[in-house]
Amino acid sequence: MKYLIFFFFSIISFAQQTTKVDFIECSATVAPHFDAKTIDGTVVYKFQVLSGIDSIRIDAKNMYFSDVAINGKSVNYKNNKKELILFEGYKKGGNEVTFTYKAMPKQTLYFIGVGEGQQIWTQGQGRYTSNWLPSFDDVNEKVVFNMTVDYESDFEVVSNGVLKSEKSNQNKRTTLHQFKMDKPMASYLVMLAIGNFDHQTQTSASGIPLEMYYQPKDSDKFDYTYKDSKTIFDFLEKEIGVKYPWKIYRQIPVEDFLYAGMENTTSTIFAQDFVVDASGFNDRNYLNVNAHELAHQWFGDMVTAKTGKHHWLQEGFATYYALLAERKVFGDDYFYYAMYKNSMLLRKEAKTDTIPILNEKASSYSFYQKGAWALFVIQESIGEKNFKKAVKNYLKKYQFKNVETADFLNEIAKVSDFDIVKFQKEWLEDFHFPTEQANDLLKKNEGIRTLFEIQAQKSKPFADKEAFFTSILKSNGFYALKKEIMFQIQDVPFIEKEALLRLAMQTNDIEVRQSVAETINVIPASFLAEYESLLDDKSYDTKEIAFTNLYKNFPENRSKYLEIAKNWVGKNDKGLRILFLSYYLAYNSTTAATSQYSQYYFELVDYTSPKYESSIRQNAFENALYLEPKNLKVLKNLVNATTHPKWQLVRFARDTIRNLLKKEGLRELFATILTEVSDAEKFQLQRLLEEK
Repeated sequence: MKYLIFFFFSIISFAQQTTKVDFIECSATVAPHFDAKTIDGTVVYKFQVLSGIDSIRIDAKNMYFSDVAINGKSVNYKNNKKELILFEGYKKGGNEVTFTYKAMPKQTLYFIGVGEGQQIWTQGQGRYTSNWLPSFDDVNEKVVFNMTVDYESDFEVVSNGVLKSEKSNQNKRTTLHQFKMDKPMASYLVMLAIGNFDHQTQTSASGIPLEMYYQPKDSDKFDYTYKDSKTIFDFLEKEIGVKYPWKIYRQIPVEDFLYAGMENTTSTIFAQDFVVDASGFNDRNYLNVNAHELAHQWFGDMVTAKTGKHHWLQEGFATYYALLAERKVFGDDYFYYAMYKNSMLLRKEAKTDTIPILNEKASSYSFYQKGAWALFVIQESIGEKNFKKAVKNYLKKYQFKNVETADFLNEIAKVSDFDIVKFQKEWLEDFHFPTEQANDLLKKNEGIRTLFEIQAQKSKPFADKEAFFTSILKSNGFYALKKEIMFQIQDVPFIEKEALLRLAMQTNDIEVRQSVAETINVIPASFLAEYESLLDDKSYDTKEIAFTNLYKNFPENRSKYLEIAKNWVGKNDKGLRILFLSYYLAYNSTTAATSQYSQYYFELVDYTSPKYESSIRQNAFENALYLEPKNLKVLKNLVNATTHPKWQLVRFARDTIRNLLKKEGLRELFATILTEVSDAEKFQLQRLLEEK
């Protein structure tokens, strides 16, 4: 109860502060230190005191301050390790506070990799920027942030806004990178990204520079990673009807990012997993995330929800406009099928999730997918022209301000006779998903009508639907229809469905052929040649499915399949490379003394080390521990993983150690490791050893 009282008091206090004090501009010079995992700097805030106030608070988690001055004079202050509290020296009207600070952030500012591969990046969404930069957790306090970053000259540095200058500091072998913004934003959108990057620049139809970053080793993946980026930008600017609100737009992929992407103002950070080649593009491309984060530059960055209750105004809009961008690139069938899949997901979630959209505790599915569906319903109800007009009016009226749901719905009401009260009750305040209304909208698309017709065949005997399915497979219909057929007939005996399987293979569609790979567990010899052709498909996922199935079905051909796979690498997680290594080592376990075996085993073990991304390490851990659970190097790397910034790897490492501790001899082995690891690693391992 004491915590709750303090929590609510803090919210009320800051809400009161924003009515009495207005922070206008921040000019910060910061210097991150990779080895020490710290950051320090000098900050200048310009602010207006609007009315009398006893104290002014700047959020700052576990920071140290010095040289605090207001209007050029040193002042006393308080530091409660959560806030810098100012209580003297300011006056009504314009003021300026300056100070230096130092922090060792436990979150938000992340130091990743080793050597030339080191990266520093931020993830501030929520109330987290105050872990590395004294700022404001309240999203209603919008400030113009001008960041100057001092870092080693060998690395590329990115922050918000236009890069105004770069000044070399030869004594320190660093460079000062000065960035300038001219419009205000919430603190959670302040960012840093530092690493070994190159970039290419395109220009939008409206003249905005579009900077697209990549690591030099990924130069051959640039085209597929950023495929259709300019098309998406130009489309969204036209579709939204309001000019892009900032002066530059960047996209930077970083390793071990916590999420798919983050819409930092002017400078989106996204996960390295989306850096892909042609085959990777077919498996999982960046296009949707690309459009989603770009849409946030309007919905979230320029116009920001006042509270978490109205979070759908950011995520619902970004999700919907990303789908519209995909519609532009991939067509109507793709769009409607995506809406269909989201509707199925939401129907399932509504069985257990009883929290509606207009609740700060709503699920991501509600804020994102249901929010997008709500917007689709409005647009289809009032027409595209009126919807665009309302969105444009909404953005213009509230640009660089904070909003709530009523602000948007009132703009809808101004351009139509749409019943916003009924809509809010049914879509935003009720956790149920309006299935009937959704299906009516989906059926406007011929592909979805055909999909529903295929699904209606499920209970019929195969002979009664074979001709219908044959006609679909021979048509130019959308790939999802043909996949639906493959999954519907997966339990039909091969001899009966053979003709349909061959038709599916002959479509040469990546998705349809992959569905054949997924739905055949026992491969008849008569179908072997066709099935083996899947090993050449431009899809890493298809290759993995096909290789695994062939290896299991035809043990006499295992050396042949290993030879085919020996140069595969796969996606960024090196999934196909680790697949090959694991199968090779298991297949040749009786010849472990050979130099080739040792080379491959050491390679697999090396992938568990900290110099690789978490997705590579986790995959390697699973396979290396299966082959040899007592390898000391692997176990030490596993302990190291318990201190990783990415929570998913940390959880995996802890759970894996817990399971290993139950096996004979492993507890004693881990106990000997205690003396050979860092203090942070020792702390984590000791806790696990002491668990009951």
